[in-house]
Amino acid sequence: MEVVLIVVSILLIAIVLLQSNKATDGSGIITGGNQELFQNMKERGVELFISRLTLVLGILFFGISLVLFLI
Repeated sequence: MEVVLIVVSILLIAIVLLQSNKATDGSGIITGGNQELFQNMKERGVELFISRLTLVLGILFFGISLVLFLI
């Protein structure tokens, strides 16, 4: 079970790193320079797949960690 947790965690890290960066500059968020940050932009294609895969891997990571903690 620990091996599955390690594999899921590595996949989760890789998928999070593959996601597109919506905030191009951290200072732009504070100063208000990034106006398109909070606009409704729908994810399509590969971005949608990566977003859903991140959600699934996160839930798996949480579930496996909880099971290992309770055992």
